[in-house]
Amino acid sequence: MGLSRRFPLGVSTLAQKHGPDAVNVAVYAPARRRVALCHQAPGGPWKAVLLPDVTDGVHHGLIADMPVGSRYGFYTGFDSDSGQLLQVDPESVQLLLDPYGRYIDEHEAADGTARYVSVRMQSDFDWGNVVRPNTPRRNTVLYEAHVRGQTMLHPGIPEDIRGTYAGMAHPVMIKHLQELGVTAVQLLPIHFHIDEPHLHGTGMRNYWGYNSLGFFAPQVDYASADARRRGPEAVQAELKGMVKLLHMAGIEVILDVVYNHTAEGGQGGPALSWRGLAEEQYYRMHDGGYVDTTGCGNSLNFGNPHVIRMAMDSLRYWVEEFHVDGFRFDLAVSLARNGTHEFSSQHPFLLAAATDGVLAATKLIAEPWDMGIDGWQTGNFPTGWSDWNDSFRDNVRSVWLTDRASQLDGHHHGSLGKLGDALGGSAGLFAQSGRSPMASINLLTAHDGFTLADLTAYNHKHNEDNQEGNRDGHDHNRSWNHGVEGISNDPAILAERSRTARNLMATLLLALGVPMITAGDELGRSQGGNNNAYCQDNEIAWLDWSMDDDAKTMLSATRRLLQIRKDFLAEQPSSYPMRGGESFIHWFGADGLPMTPERWTNPHERVLTMLIGSPHGLVDGLVVFNTGITDEMVTLPANPRYATDPAAEPGPFMLRMTTAAAGTDRDGEPTFRLPRSVPRVPAGDAVPVEANTVQIYRNDLAPR
Repeated sequence: MGLSRRFPLGVSTLAQKHGPDAVNVAVYAPARRRVALCHQAPGGPWKAVLLPDVTDGVHHGLIADMPVGSRYGFYTGFDSDSGQLLQVDPESVQLLLDPYGRYIDEHEAADGTARYVSVRMQSDFDWGNVVRPNTPRRNTVLYEAHVRGQTMLHPGIPEDIRGTYAGMAHPVMIKHLQELGVTAVQLLPIHFHIDEPHLHGTGMRNYWGYNSLGFFAPQVDYASADARRRGPEAVQAELKGMVKLLHMAGIEVILDVVYNHTAEGGQGGPALSWRGLAEEQYYRMHDGGYVDTTGCGNSLNFGNPHVIRMAMDSLRYWVEEFHVDGFRFDLAVSLARNGTHEFSSQHPFLLAAATDGVLAATKLIAEPWDMGIDGWQTGNFPTGWSDWNDSFRDNVRSVWLTDRASQLDGHHHGSLGKLGDALGGSAGLFAQSGRSPMASINLLTAHDGFTLADLTAYNHKHNEDNQEGNRDGHDHNRSWNHGVEGISNDPAILAERSRTARNLMATLLLALGVPMITAGDELGRSQGGNNNAYCQDNEIAWLDWSMDDDAKTMLSATRRLLQIRKDFLAEQPSSYPMRGGESFIHWFGADGLPMTPERWTNPHERVLTMLIGSPHGLVDGLVVFNTGITDEMVTLPANPRYATDPAAEPGPFMLRMTTAAAGTDRDGEPTFRLPRSVPRVPAGDAVPVEANTVQIYRNDLAPR
């Protein structure tokens, strides 16, 4: 058949003349003198063959009889004095998974433990003429969702596909996403993952999925029962079909990926793949021990070029084979630590991903921290990358929650400077890396932490259901319960909580940068104060689609805010707001006069007015934020645009939304849409703005 190859790694097909069952097998295992491949064709017996060739630490060989669907794994447990391949029963031992394996088959061994083997796959799928949405970054609205939790309780989705890839792409779910106005779903990990040992016997499982066992293999549990019965090809096709249908609806698919650690756990744990093949090469080590920058027991060593290549190959595979549109990198700082474990913004992996011919067109999003020394790096990733902006999260929460609680208690509270910084996309934070505010992924909540509703209902975490004595999860949440911890029947408290949630959502969706909504926040979803529901694969973490009046009101507000955002951007030049000179942002106080350094730092200033637009835009936006505890008369400012053009007539401001309370549409449903007959307000006039309220205006260019 010819000579085997050390590249590509994994199982790859040969020239057609060798037949469809002939493959090249290559695996990186530099510390192993010999590596055997154990493989089983569908319906056939297990076979074992020694990979005969070794090049630069890669063991490789040609296999003539390994058809698609074959189960396989690697064996390295040879007697050092034996020159013979030991007879091994793959059903009684855990073979080492192929780090490049495209599918993982899980089954129960005779002793009741789980066994995992890799499966040879093929890539056939009819994508038709469906194209990627390629949504510009400025128009992007992310929606962080869990494939399983998104649809488990949805009454409009057939029971047999709830909690699956097919359920995620069901017309009912796609309609919800489209009507909401999001442009991309950011899915929690769908790489094959398993539960941590400490969850065994508790009745809980790793729901979030941040415990990867395969970087090229999909999570089988998220496929429908019918697809699982039909086998690996059907599981893979269902996932690809999900992407295809979302793309047809104009919705991008972003994958949350976990390359910072693996499911093999801490040193001395089970050898399932990487540990048994090349422990000292794959994992960060120092003086014979693990260097753990992830808090998960191990950290993959991105100081090793083979680890970088594995991650790059995995990313390209998901883009080329599954047509995904981008990635959110869990604990991304760990991926940018060099051989001495120090973070570098110019790390080869970061630069390679941002410049790669396949990946450069995708969205690359960093969670810019980890658990190691100097682990907080928000704003320090290079061009081509976006960062989750925890500064935005903390500042906005403080203004609308803890600052207001302090005001009501008569205590010291912060100033509006942090709100202005957040609304401006934390420009200074990202400028140091040569990036614009559009590199900021603005978020208020995520899978990890309180939901938006729980931010307004709990001062403290309530993680007792996690069976860890409420010791897990963050203690400093910048939340405020509005006077009662948890469930309340007081209409006044419930109304204030709901209004605060709408203000938080408005701030998120009107700020410069790319907003990320956590699934369920648009429905007022609560986790009962659990801010670390990683192990709650149940109603605590699943979305509630029962749609009571509060859920309908929050959904109406979110839809309206996203429509206002979309309409505003449609009337700006395509280069807004990234190109210099194509955007402006002006700040005013309640009196309509510009903010000064003294006013920004004055804690008694509680009203901020933001005017945004472009010199070449057709409309400007004006937003009034009353973050205080008293109603105010707010003077709408003169638009500075008219001061530079003597021929322009100042146009009046048109109120498009207020977060104070919902109206009712003709069907009796809550609405935040205002009629166009609402009187327009000339600049210089004062308008009443209730405490804890956001008002949104548009200012059209006056005819000349």
